[in-house]
Amino acid sequence: MKTMQAAVLTAPGCFEVKEVLVPAVGPDDVLVKVDRCGICGTDIHIFQGHYSSDRLPLIPGHEFVGTIHCMGEKVSGLDMGQRVVADINVGCGHCYFCRKNEILNCSEMQQIGIHRDGGFAEYVMVPARQIIKAPADVPLEVLALTEPVACVVRAARKSGIGFGQSVVVLGAGPIGNLHIQMMRLIGAAPVIAVELSSERAALALQAGADVVITQASNVLDIVKKETDGRGADVVIESIGSPALYAQSFELIRRGGHVAAFGITGPDDIVPLKILDTVLRENSIKGSVAGMGEDMYDALTLLTHGRFRVEPFIQSVVALSGIQAAFESLGKNPGILKVQIYPDRNKSVL
Repeated sequence: MKTMQAAVLTAPGCFEVKEVLVPAVGPDDVLVKVDRCGICGTDIHIFQGHYSSDRLPLIPGHEFVGTIHCMGEKVSGLDMGQRVVADINVGCGHCYFCRKNEILNCSEMQQIGIHRDGGFAEYVMVPARQIIKAPADVPLEVLALTEPVACVVRAARKSGIGFGQSVVVLGAGPIGNLHIQMMRLIGAAPVIAVELSSERAALALQAGADVVITQASNVLDIVKKETDGRGADVVIESIGSPALYAQSFELIRRGGHVAAFGITGPDDIVPLKILDTVLRENSIKGSVAGMGEDMYDALTLLTHGRFRVEPFIQSVVALSGIQAAFESLGKNPGILKVQIYPDRNKSVL
């Protein structure tokens, strides 16, 4: 049996980089040789023990790009050595929710790198139907952003945002920055970011935010000022704070929408004024992962340079340094993403 190097999260806060068996290739599966795999906010939640702890030991990692190394005998339409990314949301493929591309609601749903072993390894197993061909002339580090960009593509679809509508993005970290860029692409205006970190506030302006609020005490006043006193058409909560979710409803206009994106704790509750929601015709809708056409659209946008990716590709760390990479995340707010690659000897910061 062949082995590979993998970063196994054996307990919250503890990675072990060790040799494990290469996954056996099923008849409908593809074995992908990983080139890059980004660290996502969900990975941090898993690392901290807040999410998916019942799945440990686990090889996390779901923002990966690589090449096809091996294919099952029933796989067709793909080529060995082909560069690919993957839709990580694996459903049964035939239930009501899968047919509607609401795969997260499928009773059999599993996400690669979250519920089953993922891309912090030399190889990752992917069902062939989840494989998406990627262009060979786009840099690997850019292609590794396909999954997170797909997440903001889906959130934009769910929010129903249109030209000239005002948007507030709460938090301008990695995913908040992508939300800002997505809103700018759609034609939302003004795009208002709320970010207390001066480094990330500067990146939010570079990403296309029209206004960045850096003081928590005057958020409501500035949002009202920038929206002719109405409040925002849409507020995107991208952090996962119950307090910010509660504030979101204060920032939207009558008839406004809250896009729930940030992941909170499983027992967190936000009080909701039902009468206000009814009389003002406000709404809230959740969204957390890109899937299906979201992935293809994200890949197209990245291929054609529609996102400013420089702050996301500055830090690349070898698999052997993954423990230190996770422990240092957030210490440099100017770096929005760390990408891991399976090289035993090199680390480039």
